[in-house]
Amino acid sequence: MSPSSLPEIPFVESVLHATDLSTASEKAFAHALAIALTCQAQLKILHVGSKKQLTKMSWTSFPAVRNTLQRWGLLEEGSPQSAVFDKLAVQVEKVGMTGRNATAAMLHHLEEHPTDLLVLGTEGREGLPRWFQPSVAERLARRSKTMTLFVPKKARGFVARKDGSISMRRILLPIDHDPSPQPAIQFATQAAGILGNGTVEITLLHVGDSPNMPDVGLPQDPGCSWNKKHLQGDVVKAIIGVASGISADLIAMVTAGHEGVVDALRGSVTERVSRQARCPVLAVPTDRVAEMTRTRKKR
Repeated sequence: MSPSSLPEIPFVESVLHATDLSTASEKAFAHALAIALTCQAQLKILHVGSKKQLTKMSWTSFPAVRNTLQRWGLLEEGSPQSAVFDKLAVQVEKVGMTGRNATAAMLHHLEEHPTDLLVLGTEGREGLPRWFQPSVAERLARRSKTMTLFVPKKARGFVARKDGSISMRRILLPIDHDPSPQPAIQFATQAAGILGNGTVEITLLHVGDSPNMPDVGLPQDPGCSWNKKHLQGDVVKAIIGVASGISADLIAMVTAGHEGVVDALRGSVTERVSRQARCPVLAVPTDRVAEMTRTRKKR
């Protein structure tokens, strides 16, 4: 494995947290807020509900950004809304949308307002939040092609809800010959540099009959150390087992075409991993990465 010669893929500049306002979304909200703070990215919090529900809602019905930042010691008590941007350089927008189907409404929103990172809370083995319907969830992933961070409710997250501290020490990166794992390697390296605590161990895991690891380029980053591991057998069991064995803080997986988040409720590898994992799972669609890179180069 040789040093990567690929151009650096830009990290996130915008984060969208979709919430159903349930406790299942609270941990995901903390991750979305912490990432936005660390990257000084735009943060949008989106909820879809009935017209009657939205009529009764107010700004305070959404996850409390300022209260959370005050609890984390980043804002003084009683700080105005403007302090989030003035002091922390994070622009926050809370959006309520009317719709009978939350996923269809969110898909429409993503088509009109693309984001770099979508952060979703999940119920672990129960899958996505209860207001996602299977058929529309597939359309959402397929057509939005958005990099997605799945944060299981019962998982050990890398952001502490109590004080906002970030613990990123070990990342598991399952790789195969197709699709190319390079985008996930780039994002994992950047996540290690931005969110990491000292040197971050990144484990490349290949599961298959052949012991030959895919030929990948590894970025030269002093903040990362690289391990590689090959196993045979069931792919999902191997990923979950290794993630548990190394106490991974994050599993990063590249997806392409109909694989990955698109297959979220069809029994794909990414879906089964995200439901069984005890840490957040980052799904990186190759098409979306290429689009992000082209967009940034035009600026």
